[in-house]
Amino acid sequence: MKWMADIDIKGPENKINYNHSLFLTGSCFTEHIGNCLADYKFPVLQNPNGILFDPISVCNSLQSYIDPKKYTTGDLFYLNDLWQSWQHHSMFSSMDEQAVLDTINQSQQRAHLFLKKADWMIITLGSSFSYRLHEERTPVANCHRAPAQWFDKHLTGIEEITTRLEETIIKLKDFNPRLQIIFTISPVRHLRDGVVDNNRSKARLIEAVHYMAGKYNHCMYFPAYELVIDVLRDYRFYDVDLAHPNYAATEFVFENFKENYMEPSTLKLMEEVKKMVNAYRHRPFNPLTTPHQNFIKNSLLKARQLQQQLPQLDFSDQIDYFNQSIVEA
Repeated sequence: MKWMADIDIKGPENKINYNHSLFLTGSCFTEHIGNCLADYKFPVLQNPNGILFDPISVCNSLQSYIDPKKYTTGDLFYLNDLWQSWQHHSMFSSMDEQAVLDTINQSQQRAHLFLKKADWMIITLGSSFSYRLHEERTPVANCHRAPAQWFDKHLTGIEEITTRLEETIIKLKDFNPRLQIIFTISPVRHLRDGVVDNNRSKARLIEAVHYMAGKYNHCMYFPAYELVIDVLRDYRFYDVDLAHPNYAATEFVFENFKENYMEPSTLKLMEEVKKMVNAYRHRPFNPLTTPHQNFIKNSLLKARQLQQQLPQLDFSDQIDYFNQSIVEA
């Protein structure tokens, strides 16, 4: 008896390997995938503006990296004792106005340089709902707990989403011709919008990104949403808020991503890298014992071998730690 529905995942012809760098942007689910890739030592840059949910905010941020836009004091506002940006996550907010500008502009420049050379981009869209300042009609990426009456909530239409995505994709292709783009829809359920409106919102995103994947050869769709909603199909794969997929669900999604988007030889290397990273994170109760010292020496040898095999990656933290952990008799 089958307990899960089959899902056909079409991976790219030319798959991801350790010579590639990956740029990730979008919802909080982006960071699950990005953190997994970073754990495997892939060169990644994720969410230079912080978490972004709606396609308008994602497109605005990507176009600002291409320029790159330089933020000034006029782009900030002061609320709740903090200087903040409507286009950035609250992780950028600070009581020091200049510190906010410096951090934002450093992130802009880093994103510009990384994006110019990136091989892959993963765009994860979370919601079709966007918010605009009531008086200025300016789209905002984060409301920063400002009074609700400051904003108008807008359910973006499919045509509006596809138009903005298409404009952005064309600019990205001009900026970095080799860039391959993977669209995903976040399986995080926006229950504050209500179950019905959450599904309307997701449906518009799904239709828009499939249009992009069907029209452009360098765009594709990875079914993270369907893997959780249609394959796992169970609240036990969600956190206690019933909205966010839990560890088991995100691991399931990433395993499917690995199997379909990574080169076979890269998958083997990833397992070696993961073992070495796990060894680095292990903290023993009795570090001076002979078995642990042998473990450290073997891990150091493996880290050096991986550094030689993959010189484009950085294993210096692991090598330094293993070196310092060795205690000579």
